[in-house]
Amino acid sequence: MDTPLAIGIDLGTSGARAVAMTPSFDIVAQGVARLTEFGPDPRDPAIWWKAVERALGAALAGIDRASVHAIAVDATSGTLLPVSGDGEPLATPLMYNDRVEDDRLLARIRAVIPAESGAHGATSGLAKALRFQSVSGIAKVLHQADWIAGRLAGHFGTTDENNALKTGYDPVERLWPEWIAATGLDTNLLPRVVAPGAPVETIAPAMAEAFGLGEEVVIVAGTTDGCASFLATGADQPGDGVTALGSTLTLKLLCDRPIFAPDYGVYSHRINGMWLAGGASNSGGKVLSHFFSADEIVRLSARIDPTVPTGLDFYPLLEPGERFPVFDPAFAPRLTPRPKDDADFLKVMFEGMAAIERLGFARLAELGADPLRSVRSVGGGAANPQWNAIRQRELQVPFLPAQSTEAAAGAARLALGGLQAVGDL
Repeated sequence: MDTPLAIGIDLGTSGARAVAMTPSFDIVAQGVARLTEFGPDPRDPAIWWKAVERALGAALAGIDRASVHAIAVDATSGTLLPVSGDGEPLATPLMYNDRVEDDRLLARIRAVIPAESGAHGATSGLAKALRFQSVSGIAKVLHQADWIAGRLAGHFGTTDENNALKTGYDPVERLWPEWIAATGLDTNLLPRVVAPGAPVETIAPAMAEAFGLGEEVVIVAGTTDGCASFLATGADQPGDGVTALGSTLTLKLLCDRPIFAPDYGVYSHRINGMWLAGGASNSGGKVLSHFFSADEIVRLSARIDPTVPTGLDFYPLLEPGERFPVFDPAFAPRLTPRPKDDADFLKVMFEGMAAIERLGFARLAELGADPLRSVRSVGGGAANPQWNAIRQRELQVPFLPAQSTEAAAGAARLALGGLQAVGDL
C-alpha cells in the first residue's frame, strides 16, 4: 500500500507554499508561488487563491495524488474578510497589521474586554469584525485560513481555535464569550470554532476534480502562521521551546497549562492537547543590523570565542521601552561601555540577547509555564554558530535541530493529526 500523505498549505504575506508529508514527518514534495506573480495587490483574495492553486499544484505534481488523504491550511493571524453565504468576498480584507482607526468602535471593545483576551487593540480580529459587520450581504466574517479551507471544502463558516483567539474566542472555556455581543457585534457573523487538527469535512467534488484528488480527502482545521511555524520544528512536549532569532527576539514554549500575562504580552494558544505560550522582546536582529551589516556579522563572528564571557552586562535595545521579559515602558538600553574591538562589541551584544532569552524562558516559568527542557532555533540568527554557543552557555539545555522552518510543514503535521482522528493512519 502506498504511504498516505498529508498536505500543508501556508499562505503568508508574500506568497503561498504547499508541502506533502509522510506520517514519519518527511517532506516528499513542495510547491511555492509568490503573490506578485498574479497581481500587485496582496489584499486581493483572488490573488491569494491563485497563489494557493499554483503552490498546491506544484506539490501534487511530484507525488502520487491518490496517496493524499488530508489537507490543512495556515495563514496570517488577524487577517479577516467579510463573505456572503457562498463565500464570495464582499470587501477588501483587512490584513494582520491593518489598524481600525475608529475610536468609538475601539472604546466599545475596551469597555467590556477581559484583560487576558487576545482581542485587544486596533489590529485585533474583533475590531475588524466590527468594522465589517455593516457590509451589505454579509453572512460571515472569516479569517484568511478559513476562507482558503472553505474554498477547498466548498463550505464556509468554520475556523480554528488559534485563528479565533484575536477575534475574542476564549480558549479556556472553548467558546465565543458573551461579552463579545456587548461590543455591538452580531455574533451570528462569527464562524463555528473547532480544534486545530480536527477533521472538518471532505474536499468539495469540484476541487477534487480540479486538483486530481480523491473525494475522500479530508479538510482538517488549520492554525495561524506563527503556531504552524512552531509545530514545523518538531517541538511537541511540555517544556520544548522555540526561539525565533529574527528582527525581534521571540520565544515560544509548550506548556501543560495556559499562561496569560497581559502586561508582558503573553497569551496562550490551545494546540494538540497542550498550550503554546510566548512573548517577544524589543531586542533582536534589528538592533544588530543597526550597528553591523550582514557581512560584518559573519566576518566578526568568526573572531569570537564563545567560551570566554566578556563580563559586560548589555541589554541591547534601540530605544527605551521593553515589554518582555521586562515590562517597563521606560526601560533603558544598556550598550556601554562599548569595547574598542568590533568583534568584542558584537560578542557582548550576543551575550546580552542570550541573557534576555534566558530571562524570558525563566519569566514564562515564573508565570506558571513548564521549565525549559530543550530549545530549537529559527530565523536568520539561528545559523550563527558563535551566537548559538553563547546562547547554549546561558540556557544550559539541549539545543535540538528544527525539523523544518516552513509553516506549511506545521500545517501538514496538523493534517496528519486529522488523519489519525478519522482512523486513516
